Amino acid sequence: MKIKQNYDLSEFNTFGIQVYAEFFAEIKHEDELGDLFGLPEFKNNKRIFLGGGSNVLFTEDFKGLVILNKLKGIEILEENSETVTLRALGGENWHQFVLFSVNRGYWGLENLSLIPGTVAAAPMQNIGAYGVEIESVLENVETYEIETGQKKIFRMDECELGYRDSIFKNKLKGKYFISAIVVKLRKEGKGKTDYKVLKEHLEKNKIEVKEPKDVSRAVVEIRQSKLPDPKDIGNAGSFFKNVFVVKEKLDELLQIYPAMPYFVEEEVFKIPAAWLIEQCGWKGHKEGNVGVHHKQALVLVNYGGGKGKEILELAYKIIASVKEKFGLELQPEVNIV
Repeated sequence: MKIKQNYDLSEFNTFGIQVYAEFFAEIKHEDELGDLFGLPEFKNNKRIFLGGGSNVLFTEDFKGLVILNKLKGIEILEENSETVTLRALGGENWHQFVLFSVNRGYWGLENLSLIPGTVAAAPMQNIGAYGVEIESVLENVETYEIETGQKKIFRMDECELGYRDSIFKNKLKGKYFISAIVVKLRKEGKGKTDYKVLKEHLEKNKIEVKEPKDVSRAVVEIRQSKLPDPKDIGNAGSFFKNVFVVKEKLDELLQIYPAMPYFVEEEVFKIPAAWLIEQCGWKGHKEGNVGVHHKQALVLVNYGGGKGKEILELAYKIIASVKEKFGLELQPEVNIV
C-alpha cells in the first residue's frame, strides 16, 4: 500500500472543492486493512474514510490521512423461492448495486435508485428516498474496529438507525471501518409506490409497475428532473435534513401557513426542508461562486472555484433565516470536515 502526500481531493468530493490531504491511501482489498491500521501515518494522525465523496463538505485542507474505500464485489449469499440475500463490499457504487438487484427482479432497493455515493455510506446515513430507507432490507453491517483491527458484524438492530443517522455517525464515529453490508430482498411483491411524488409520476406517465425496474426507472427520472448532476455542477445532493415536529408545533405553523406541506411518520410530522428554504427566498440565490440550486432549494452548489467555507457560510445564513421565520432548526445532512 502506497501512502501519498499533499494529495488533491478535488475528484473525491462531489462539491469539487479543491483541498489537499496531508496523507492519502486507497484500500482495494480487505486484507490491506491490517497493514493500514499499523502504519504510523494512520496511528499518529486524524483520519477520515471516503467512498464516493457525495456526502462531505471539506472546508479546509485535511491535516491527516484520507483513506479511499475501493473495496469492490457483490455476491449472492442465500436464495430461496421468496427471498435473496446479497452481500456488497463498501466501495461499490450504490446505484450500481441497486441496478444489480432490480435487473434480477429483486424487490427492496428500487426506491433508492440514483442516490449518490458508495455502499458503505448507506448504513452510516440510513439512506432513504420515496418512502423507503435502507433499514427496511438491511441484515447486517460488516466492520473492522480501528483500534484493534478486529472484524465485527453489527446486526441491523444494533446499528441504531434513525432519520439519516446511525451508531456509526454518532456514538461510534471514527471507530469502525465499514467493509460490507448484507441485505435481504424479495423476489415477489409490488414495492412501495404510495409516496406522493412517486405515485403522481407513475400515474401521470401511465406506468404500470410490474417489476422493480419500473419503479427504479421512475425514481431515476424524478431525481434527474429535480437534482443537478455533480458531474455538471458541484453539489452533494440534499444538504439539509427534513424537519420533524410534534403536532402542537405543526398546528401552530398551519395556522400561519395553511398551505405548508407535511407528512405523518410514526406520530411525528415531517416538514420538507426544501419548502422552508424556498419560503425564505433562497431558491436560486447565488453568492459569488456558490449558491442554492434554481430547481431544488435543498441543494447547495459550487458553480466553480467555490470554497468549502463559502458553502458553509451560506448554509449558516439559510439556517438562521429559517429559524427566524419558522422557529425551526435546520440540520445539515452533509458531513462537515
